[in-house]
Amino acid sequence: MDIRLVNLTKIFADKNSEVRAVDNLTIDIPSGKLIGLLGPSGCGKSTTLYMISGLMEPSSGQIFFGDEDVTELPAEKRGIGLVFQNYALYPHMTIKQNIMFPLQNMKLSKVEAYERLHKYAKLVGIEELLNRKPKQLSGGQQQRVAIARALVKEPRVLLLDEPLSNLDARLRLQTREEIKRIQRETGITTIFVTHDQEEAMSISDEIVVMKFGVMQQLGQPQYVYDNPENQFVAKFLGTPPINIFNGYVSNGQLYIGREVIGQSELSNQEVTIGIRPEGIEISDDGKLTIEILQVENIGRDKSIVARNPFSEKDTVRFIVDSDSQVEEGQTVKVNIKPHKYHVFDKVTEVRVK
Repeated sequence: MDIRLVNLTKIFADKNSEVRAVDNLTIDIPSGKLIGLLGPSGCGKSTTLYMISGLMEPSSGQIFFGDEDVTELPAEKRGIGLVFQNYALYPHMTIKQNIMFPLQNMKLSKVEAYERLHKYAKLVGIEELLNRKPKQLSGGQQQRVAIARALVKEPRVLLLDEPLSNLDARLRLQTREEIKRIQRETGITTIFVTHDQEEAMSISDEIVVMKFGVMQQLGQPQYVYDNPENQFVAKFLGTPPINIFNGYVSNGQLYIGREVIGQSELSNQEVTIGIRPEGIEISDDGKLTIEILQVENIGRDKSIVARNPFSEKDTVRFIVDSDSQVEEGQTVKVNIKPHKYHVFDKVTEVRVK
């Protein structure tokens, strides 16, 4: 089931103010894909999800499921499965009763209802837990129950609102892999809301990056990371975050301070330059000399915090292999890798190279 949002807008207004939570959002979501709505708190991603679900009415715009305009269709008639952040399981019911609860008004035979129960309990890996109560389950198991309950109706669309935010780091990793597997096996069009960029990039076919209700960029995760359309997207994606420098173009060359880091076809102007942590490398013939302030061991890599050679107030972050012999207080030479930096307009913050 493909989904189209056309000029979708949601305005929250009172006597003194007006907030455009979602502003003229137009997106085409292909059938069978997993799409991540991504952005900081307050960017409008959950509001978008609730409008798609029918739990919130748009101020303007349209929502299509396939060729059907569902903008004014009640939530219960849209054929959606919704998984909330807090799971919303009924504590007095068994897991079996929780999963089967949405089937009560569907006029299914008892045989078909039990077939669906066991089909989706098996799919999410909770067949052995059906007679337990929610309080007897871990957070990850409760999340699987919530997903099974959403899927048992065999909805046209699956909507997930920050589904992993209540889990610890290990369970988050495990459960996001499970969500990806379940989505692939069912082929259901899925929209996944999160503020965690690593989470969104790891499981989404495409991501939609939002800011203040406005879509900033849509595309495959790696493409968006490698080709951010503006400075906000570049800064939001990536851990450690991108390094930002004041720079300028002069006579076809791109400068940070007095150092040339590349060629440029732009006219002479001031610009902002973003360099990814993986775009800085230690080299014996490096053009820049920097002092290492802190070394963070993060497993396969080391994250280096160094003094910014162009600003005494700021630091620079870059990544080296875990076996690199670097120490705090050490001075090293570095180079900027070609094609690992972005150039942004100084005023509009749109990427120009």
